[in-house]
Amino acid sequence: MSHEGTGAWVGDQVFDEMAGKEGVVTDVKGGLFILREVYAWALTWTAEDSEKLTVTVPREERLKRRREI
Repeated sequence: MSHEGTGAWVGDQVFDEMAGKEGVVTDVKGGLFILREVYAWALTWTAEDSEKLTVTVPREERLKRRREI
């Protein structure tokens, strides 16, 4: 499943152009993307403009990499 505008969805690692950093999409509520830092669970932010999110590592690839560790 993906968001129609960006292809980004829960579990995808994305670059947020507005925040200037990468994060992982943890939830989508009413078109608002909730992201967390790649290597930290506590640091979160939201992205209102889905067109400013670029998928850098799809969820499937992130899970595959985790299994290989």
